Formats: sequence, structure tokens, C-alpha cells
Amino acid sequence: MKKIVITIISVIMTVGSVFAQSQFFPSKEGLTLLYANLDAKGKVSNYTLQTIRKVEGTSNNFIISYVGQSLDKNRKPVSDLEVPFTITITNGVVEWDMKTFAAPGTEGFIEIEGDKLRIPPTLSPGDKLDDVKFTMTLNMGLKIRTEISLTDQQCLVIEDVTVPAGMFKCHKITQTAAFTVMRKTTTTKTISWYAPDIGTVKTETYDAKGKLLSSTELHAVE
Repeated sequence: MKKIVITIISVIMTVGSVFAQSQFFPSKEGLTLLYANLDAKGKVSNYTLQTIRKVEGTSNNFIISYVGQSLDKNRKPVSDLEVPFTITITNGVVEWDMKTFAAPGTEGFIEIEGDKLRIPPTLSPGDKLDDVKFTMTLNMGLKIRTEISLTDQQCLVIEDVTVPAGMFKCHKITQTAAFTVMRKTTTTKTISWYAPDIGTVKTETYDAKGKLLSSTELHAVE
């Protein structure tokens, strides 16, 4: 259960910070982004491949369809499964329904409901995003309800960041994620770097005591 929740939160942190006008997400059909997922010691655990499938609409009103695929340490597909996602931007404002984070085929045993994640069309250092709260219920004979909150979302600074894919000018954003299940709450803090037309370039996730848990780095853009 905990792994499922952390996976959903990871997806939110990776694709939730999408900004119109100065958009922090790729919008070129066929573009692929390869990410390395690192453990607390900085060793590669696996990779994630993100591919833009389709882009429809205009600059302030459009839909981006893409898929994510898990790869092993040798960059080989773990399976043939490609998980589809869709980003919708209306009048320059990005609005996510938390239900979209339930992967296809899981609707029968995963139910997500609550606030929508809204992203403003512009972002500058010092700007804050609204808190988001939602619940996820896992039904596998026994219903387990998890409460999830995303708080303290703020843009800190714009700075250059170097990763294996190159150097990018990024917005550095912090976010606190807390999930409560069976009256036990786990909190993590994530620092993410987002670049225009690319999206996530790097992330670092820490536990409540400030210990690094994991990180991601953009390895290639094709």
C-alpha cells in the first residue's frame, strides 16, 4: 500500500508542475525523455521512459497525451506495459483531477477523490501553489483508506542545473507530501527542478528528518 501511495505522489511531483505560456512540460510529438531513478546512495535503481504521443489544441488550450514505461538497470523494458497520462490546459490554467492518477485497469480496486490540482499560467520565485488534499481507497477484499496532502509548494529560485542530459535553466520548487493510513502519517519533502519545454530535470526526496531517500535525473532527451 505504501509503495502505491508513494508512486502516485511521485507521479504528481513529476507531472503536476506544468505551466502554460512558459510551459514546464514537453509538447513535441514523438519526444522521449529518459530518467534515472537513484537510491539514497546515488546508485541507479531503474529508469523511466516518457514519450509524448499526441498534442492537440492551441498555445493556451491544448491536450498532451503521453505514456510512461519502466526500464531496468540495463534500460530494458520491465514489461510491455505503457501507462497513459493526459494533461489538459484551459485558458492557460492547468487543472488535474486526482482520479487521473489511477492507472487504467485499476479502477475496480483503487478509488481516488478530493481536491483538484490547479497550476497558474505563470510562476516566479516566491510564488506559492494552493494546498491539495485527496483520499485514495484501496479495495482488495479489505478497504484501506489513505489521506494524502500536498503542501508548502513554492518556487524558490531560478538557477542552472547540470544533469547527464545537459545543463538547463530551471525553476527550483519545494513540496511537502504527507500520507496517513491507519492513523499513521508519513511525511516527505521533495525539491524539484523544472525547465521550460522539458519538465522535470531533477528531483530529490527527503524524509521528515532531512535524510535523502531517493532522487531522479534526466539522462537523455530525444
